[in-house]
Amino acid sequence: MAKQKFEDLLNKLERIVNNLEDGDLKLDDAIKKYEEGMKLSSLCSKKLNEIKKRIEVLVKDSSGNLIKKEFDEGLAK
Repeated sequence: MAKQKFEDLLNKLERIVNNLEDGDLKLDDAIKKYEEGMKLSSLCSKKLNEIKKRIEVLVKDSSGNLIKKEFDEGLAK
């Protein structure tokens, strides 16, 4: 797959999930859609991980000064 935007990948994945949930596909077609969905899911996950690595957050230190830190997923929860 050529480089695509995260949103485009996610939209394709959502359409596949909807097709599978409808239950109107033949078994072979459902398996192909499932495999395509798994690839898209993996690509989305990789893109999110790349984005997380690029994110920097500004936090205040004990003196009130703003400092840059890498994104810590634990802080987002």
